[in-house]
Amino acid sequence: MARSVSTKEPALLKEAGSSVRKRKAIFEAAMKVFLKSGYLGASMDEIAALAKVSKQTIYKQFANKESLFVEIVTSMTDTASKTVHTGVPELPSNGEVAEYLQLYAFRQLTVVLTPPLMQLRRLVIGEVSRFPKLALILYERGPQRAIAAFARVLEHFAALGFLTIADPMTAASHFNWLVMSEPLNKAMLLGDEAIPKPAALRRHTAECVRVFLAAYENRSAAAQRCSR
Repeated sequence: MARSVSTKEPALLKEAGSSVRKRKAIFEAAMKVFLKSGYLGASMDEIAALAKVSKQTIYKQFANKESLFVEIVTSMTDTASKTVHTGVPELPSNGEVAEYLQLYAFRQLTVVLTPPLMQLRRLVIGEVSRFPKLALILYERGPQRAIAAFARVLEHFAALGFLTIADPMTAASHFNWLVMSEPLNKAMLLGDEAIPKPAALRRHTAECVRVFLAAYENRSAAAQRCSR
């Protein structure tokens, strides 16, 4: 027997779709306001006006200003983290370690060094006493996750004999901060205008890789590749 379709179902689906759209609009508006004005300076009235919804609608979606702020930080951090770890170049087996590391580093820098993410980092640091768990989320899902993922890359190269590494996590941390420290600190402290252009980032990553390989490259394997 065919199931009878309730006349209420289309209305419920329409209502659900409207709720999703409103939540998205609130999220995007809140992200702009929080990044521009900070937590204390952000106004729920401004968010409602920008999202073109009522304050009552915001509180139906989010319990309060704090929960909305937590959602913004967590979502932006997760999105950036997923972007860093998807579309990573395929691991080579032919010994082209330097080229791979430069591509890897450049991708990481171009994902992280964007105005919204720099504004988010400054915001979380500024609110660390009020929201310490958000700083932990940013660290665990940002630098810590990136270092752990890169340690597995280094293990691959070490297993092939291209690198000599006793502690992959330590080596990955060295690489991460060689790559990130100068451009990240400049952007954080001097503002979005200090984010380096792609050409400068490529020069930076090439030098970082040179220094890293000076410490970790398997000399005998490198000599054999050069003699071919």
